[in-house]
Amino acid sequence: MKEARSWTWHMAAGVALVFLLGLHMFIMHLAGSAHVFAPYGADPDSIANVIFRDGRLFFTVTYVLLLGVALYHGLYGLRTILLELTLKPAVEKAITMVLMLLGLGLFGLGTWAAIAAHSMALARAGG
Repeated sequence: MKEARSWTWHMAAGVALVFLLGLHMFIMHLAGSAHVFAPYGADPDSIANVIFRDGRLFFTVTYVLLLGVALYHGLYGLRTILLELTLKPAVEKAITMVLMLLGLGLFGLGTWAAIAAHSMALARAGG
């Protein structure tokens, strides 16, 4: 039952990943020409546009969501592939724990970076 629930979350994460990655690709490659999320010129990578996006809570939340969904989907898929090797149960548990710790560590680091970028953009806008 637990494995079926994890697989369902894996599939849901794939759907969310398509949506969030599509949104990211739109913003980074198409919105600049329409000046939707790039009010300071067509280059979405310009420092002014990056600071503009980092200062918006919407982008910080979507960055963290994209990170979490991508990490879960990728690491759970890797775990599934590795467990197909029919290893000993102790090795399977070790693989699961290592991937879980890796995922949580990377998620924590990425979340910290997104929040720090948001805070720095707000500080720059305010002062």
